[in-house]
Amino acid sequence: MHPPYNVLFLCTANSARSILAEAALNNLSTNLGRFRAYSAGSFPRGEVNPYALETLQRNGVDTHGLRSKSWDEFAAGDAPRMDFVFTVCDQAAGEACPYWPGHPLTVHWGMPDPAAATGSEAEQLRAFADTYAALQRRIGLFVALPLETLDADALKAQLQALAKP
Repeated sequence: MHPPYNVLFLCTANSARSILAEAALNNLSTNLGRFRAYSAGSFPRGEVNPYALETLQRNGVDTHGLRSKSWDEFAAGDAPRMDFVFTVCDQAAGEACPYWPGHPLTVHWGMPDPAAATGSEAEQLRAFADTYAALQRRIGLFVALPLETLDADALKAQLQALAKP
């Protein structure tokens, strides 16, 4: 059995999509023990979007300890060694990322930013709920993959295919 896989979700502000993904995988992993999720941003906002926290709480996900942080924390020599890095916004995917120790498998899972949603509070919360549901679907499929038996190319292809609706 492989020790828990470390997974980093990246977005520019690290306040919504990457936070939702981190919490979703850690919530699922509580029962599986195969993964440990983290999130970070290239230009962290410094606080988690309140609608992201509300969405997670409505779904019974623990929000304790979630914070907006820089991806520099995970490029440092004493940082956890990542096995997977997922960019969840197009802007972060196009930026020059830091060097990740261990050369993790990197895949882009871009999706619209729920924090950019306009309209009533209910409409904005709906955007967060939709994003969370899409991330949960992808993450559920990711954790079901036979990671130990796939070679790097096959695994990357499978992970890229999960980004399609």
